[in-house]
Amino acid sequence: MRSILLLLIAFSLSGCGALGFPGVYRIDVEQGNLVEQDMVDQLQPGMSRRQVRFILGTPLVEDPFNPTRWDYPYVIRNGTKVIREAQMSVYFDGDRLVDVTGDYQPDWASGAASDQESSDENDSDA
Repeated sequence: MRSILLLLIAFSLSGCGALGFPGVYRIDVEQGNLVEQDMVDQLQPGMSRRQVRFILGTPLVEDPFNPTRWDYPYVIRNGTKVIREAQMSVYFDGDRLVDVTGDYQPDWASGAASDQESSDENDSDA
């Protein structure tokens, strides 16, 4: 009888974790690297890895199978609700910065893509 009562209490308490208690404060949890546009604007093509690390911080993901790419993910959550999420990747050729992709891009990275689109449109008009 006692073991059944303890088992019933254990199941009841485990159910409370899934539902959550009303009015319980949940803190904001930040994970990853906080990267802002003003930081990304400081990047220039040809910068060394050391210079990029100084500006953006240590990358969260340095893939040993792809050493030419660094990833800077960022997410802030309140419980299960995602408040803000961002992703950015920087690419190197040897020790020199060659490209930036993701939610934040410097003017030179986005300008190169729009210049290519402009020249493609001009070529198709001709």
